[in-house]
Amino acid sequence: MRPIARYILAAAVVIAIVLWLAGCTPGDAADSPGYVSGDGTVTIFDNSTTELTVTGTSFAGEPIDTSDYRGQVVLINTWYATCPPCRAEAPLLVEMDARDDVQVVGVNRDDEASTVAAFDRTFGVEYPSIDASDGHAIAQLQGKVSIAAVPTTLVVRPDGTLYARILGEADESTLKSLIEDAGAVGTTGATGTPSP
Repeated sequence: MRPIARYILAAAVVIAIVLWLAGCTPGDAADSPGYVSGDGTVTIFDNSTTELTVTGTSFAGEPIDTSDYRGQVVLINTWYATCPPCRAEAPLLVEMDARDDVQVVGVNRDDEASTVAAFDRTFGVEYPSIDASDGHAIAQLQGKVSIAAVPTTLVVRPDGTLYARILGEADESTLKSLIEDAGAVGTTGATGTPSP
């Protein structure tokens, strides 16, 4: 092999590895358009009056409606089991869900029930996850907030309005601060709407 060809091949391998590490795309990319890992960017919707409710069925077959958790800060988290940042943030979400003022609801469109159960056992997850394989749960968010990465965590005020979005793995101090802020403004009312 000629030296130039070796360099091109080596560069292609390095680029492929970097793209694989940077992305968090389940399965074939064609099956999951737009689902790549975010960089932890936080968007706060200070004046949002956008009510955010997600409904569906858990992997255990139970109905889930995030409006049932009014009075608590709700964290809606998109995830799937083999996504590295999803695995990294799982212990933090479990810790937040253990609080009396917080309820976590997962949204998973890629895994089978057995895979979700194994993930839950591994990380001690007790909060429910919606089986979003039919696309219904994500469709409920369209026009309200963009879900362009996995994981994405939406922070919903106790009154059911959208407060913040984290694209990518949630940082502990940031998430705790968002929860405190969302809880403090959760019943005061607000004006305006977020841009998706």
